[in-house]
Amino acid sequence: MNISAIHNLFLKCSSVSIDTRKIELNSMFVAIKGERFDANTFAKEALDRGASYVIIDNDSYYIDERTIIVEDSLIALQELSKFHRLYLNLPIVALTGSNGKTTTKELIQVVLARKFKTKATVGNFNNHIGVPLTLLSFTKETEIGIVEMGANHQKEIAFLCELAMPNFGYITNFGKAHLEGFGGIEGVIRGKSEMYQYLNKANGLTFVNLEDPIQVDKSMGLRSFSFGIQKKCADITIASVNANPFVEIVFDDVVIKSNMIGLYNANNLNAALAIGKYFKVADLAIKEALEGYVPENNRSQLLTKGSSQIILDAYNANPSSMAVAIANFVQLDGGNKVMVLGDMFELGEESLQEHKAIVESAVITNDVKCYFVGEAFFRNKIEKSNFEFYQNFECFAAAFKELKFENSMLLIKGSRGMALERTLEFL
Repeated sequence: MNISAIHNLFLKCSSVSIDTRKIELNSMFVAIKGERFDANTFAKEALDRGASYVIIDNDSYYIDERTIIVEDSLIALQELSKFHRLYLNLPIVALTGSNGKTTTKELIQVVLARKFKTKATVGNFNNHIGVPLTLLSFTKETEIGIVEMGANHQKEIAFLCELAMPNFGYITNFGKAHLEGFGGIEGVIRGKSEMYQYLNKANGLTFVNLEDPIQVDKSMGLRSFSFGIQKKCADITIASVNANPFVEIVFDDVVIKSNMIGLYNANNLNAALAIGKYFKVADLAIKEALEGYVPENNRSQLLTKGSSQIILDAYNANPSSMAVAIANFVQLDGGNKVMVLGDMFELGEESLQEHKAIVESAVITNDVKCYFVGEAFFRNKIEKSNFEFYQNFECFAAAFKELKFENSMLLIKGSRGMALERTLEFL
């Protein structure tokens, strides 16, 4: 069966799923092989749970006329999503970057939703499976689609752009993330810039943050819409930003008081503001959207426990985001400051060097108690009165839970695998 025929069947379905635990009535199930399982074996279960059709790539699991056999289920999913994107022919805003892309995607969505019927990537489902599922979630009612794209190696963004065919694109930044897969920071820049290359070829438009010299350089010659702080040459000029601890933005005499912690979130807010202005969302609507957004899922959340405030940023970490989080925390008003910093993953051969750089950068924090948690930080242990190093979370927890924090401000940040939100149990 060709993709056009499969698409006709898909249009009769309520949704598409790759997980039998989340099957909806009248959905289409695509059996994608995982590292530890063969989803073809779940085809009958999917039908029993209410799916109308199943796509499989092993004819041994054929059930009846509701079974669609293809050569490769993953490729079929990707080709189906591409066909659907062409079928809908709606404007798509794509974004990628080393830090902040999920937060920025959510901010863009709440702003554009003030004027348009929008749909966006759910969570950070932004890879070679997530992007197709996002595209297939768009319908004839969707007026603008917002697609987040993640990558940890070269050519991945290029591939995702060929699927989504974005009309607009934004790269949040080029930071030290996934260095192992990209082969260093220059590899990160090349990999993320694949979005610029696609937009140039497709005569698309890129949104450019003039605060980022790499963006300015790599987007040279492209159709663009720019924004910047006190940049008179920008299409959108932001008058000022500050954060203590929440980010406040002023533009066109409009003051936006966000629920976002840290100056590093200012660029995310500014991008959403600029994209909203490009699509002619009213200033008051932009203000209401950005002020109404509250981060969750351990992303720069401000929590209160007892008499202490906690900045919980334990969703992810890399050298770039860690450095700006520390710098922002140090400049905040308040005494009795404590940082709990966990290892950063996927840094490859540069891991120890990057962890050492973070430790060295924190040396200036004489009035901040610093707890470093994880093997990489532990191997860069130095003697400093306000520093403590723990080889793993269990060792840290055993010592930390005996401490009592009152009238304190804490920053908790580390890679997802460290699960540093567990620290909250001891506060």
